[in-house]
Order: sequence, then structure tokens, then C-alpha cells
Amino acid sequence: MIRKPVMAVAALAALSLAACDNRHDAMVNPKICADFKANPGATAAADPSTPVEECTRRWAYSLAGSKDGAEVVADAVVAACAAQLSKWNQASLGQAAPGSGEQALSLTTGQPTNPLAEHSAFAQGRALFYVVQARAGRCSPPPAKNGVPEGL
Repeated sequence: MIRKPVMAVAALAALSLAACDNRHDAMVNPKICADFKANPGATAAADPSTPVEECTRRWAYSLAGSKDGAEVVADAVVAACAAQLSKWNQASLGQAAPGSGEQALSLTTGQPTNPLAEHSAFAQGRALFYVVQARAGRCSPPPAKNGVPEGL
């Protein structure tokens, strides 16, 4: 007699879990996925952050399928884009006004910062955003060649 109610509760729990899983599938939004056919090169000259942005986008989409947490994947993305970030940092070192002192207040946090720290925060933020975006839309990664996303 006790067996039937236990089985009913187990069946109800299984149906509830299945419903949650189906609802998760309904949340897919492929319209948020990035288009890797577009060429960002035209804006690269106008915005020195473009190579970092493009690198983080391509690597984040490529690594988004990992089972690791989004923050861990974003850290890996930033590591993969170290060359682009270093180039941007080097270019900005020559742009500081002499005697101005590199420290300033961040416009987003109000904390003391400098251009290199802001570049790093930008790369980390974009990497995390693109990982979550790719996962939310179940987006396809860009084409790859020799294990590296094309376009880098």
C-alpha cells in the first residue's frame, strides 16, 4: 500500500524535472548570437580596443561549451587574448600626458585606477559577457583552424 504513494511521488518529481528541462530549452535565443562573417577590421583603426573585443568574442564563443563555470572560462578567454591586450596596453603607455600621473578615478567604480587596469577589466568583462551570451543562445562557435578561431 505504501508503495503506490511513493511511486506516485517519484513519478511527479520526475515530471517536474522534465518540465524544468523543457522550459530551459525554450529559453534558447539564437537571435543574440554574434555574426562571425562580419569584418571588424574597418573599425580597428578608430578604436584600439577592437582587437581585444574581437579576440574575446571569438575565444569566448569557442570555449563556451566547456562545463566549467562562466568565470573560469572567461579567465581562459582573457589568457588566450593576452597578446592583443598587451598590444593595446603598450600603445596606451605612450599616450599618457607627461607628469599627469597615471592614477585616475574609474568612471564605473569610482575607485583609483589606471589605463592598464581598465583595459584588463574591459577584457574580463567582455569575455564573461560573451561566454554567457554564447551559452544563453546556444550559439555556434566561429570556424577554427589549427585549434584557433579564424579571424585572429
